[in-house]
Amino acid sequence: MSADTIAIPGIAKPASRIALGTWAIGGSMWGGADDANASKTIDEALELGINMIDTAPVYGFGHSEEVIGKALEGRRGRVILATKVGLNWHDGKVFRDSRSARIEEEVEKSLSRLRTDYIDLYQVHWPDTCTPFEETARALENLVKSGKVKALGLSNFSPAQMDEFRKFAPISAVQPPYNLFEREIERDVLPYAEKNNLVVLAYGPLCRGLLSGRMTADRKFEGDDLRKTDPKFQQPRFGQYLQAVEDLKAIANKYGKSMLALAIRWVLDRGPTIALWGARKPEQIAGVDDAFGWKLDAEDMQAIDAILAKDIKDPVGPEFMAPPLRA
Repeated sequence: MSADTIAIPGIAKPASRIALGTWAIGGSMWGGADDANASKTIDEALELGINMIDTAPVYGFGHSEEVIGKALEGRRGRVILATKVGLNWHDGKVFRDSRSARIEEEVEKSLSRLRTDYIDLYQVHWPDTCTPFEETARALENLVKSGKVKALGLSNFSPAQMDEFRKFAPISAVQPPYNLFEREIERDVLPYAEKNNLVVLAYGPLCRGLLSGRMTADRKFEGDDLRKTDPKFQQPRFGQYLQAVEDLKAIANKYGKSMLALAIRWVLDRGPTIALWGARKPEQIAGVDDAFGWKLDAEDMQAIDAILAKDIKDPVGPEFMAPPLRA
């Protein structure tokens, strides 16, 4: 895997094209935390050659960052650490907040939880249209100048919003949802990234586990698991997506690969992408190497599109995850 890397402008070391996504490690919206397994997952990721970890303060309201900071003590230099800024919460309710005062407060908390004195990639989690982008961008640019941050990124921004932000500070990366089932960025964000030399950190490449190839129609989601409210996991859509996965397995089998490897490979073949492989148990990142050393040919890319068109009669995007604006 060491050869399959990509350069992120402003960050000295190349990033592995699979990064560890740590939303589930925070526990919130994923049925609770399991810190022992989370720490083992980070160990396993490093062992497999993954050198980038993506997190955010809102993942478990700081818990994900704390777990990562503890797990990386003594080996911080091996890892490209990406975290985020610009969400706030009150009584467990999350809202967008990218005011300069919030950024100055958040960065210190993230540095403390991550047990580090710098963040490699600092990303605005969602656009806060109640705050001027100039205010947000200048506050973040000051963090770069101070050395607390190496590079900036934007998550869930439209090209028009990125253009506005970039008037005041440069960015190196964008982070949108992207997977076989959620392809909206192909219309705008992906070509924008290619044109402007931005790396795309694709979140949800396995679509909340739907593309793992392991999910069945009788799967039940408990507690605060966000899939209880994800429209893809409600019938009749759930059945349509599961049928697509079954049909896609034939293409994976042609290459001698798992469904999971096919889903990741597809993302890697679509442009200047890094796939954020979410996991909180070591066994959930087994098979990382299966995504490397091969490519999907044009014929199979077309066959994939045909399967999706045939099976998914009522497609839906990831809009349900968007947090509200500040009141």
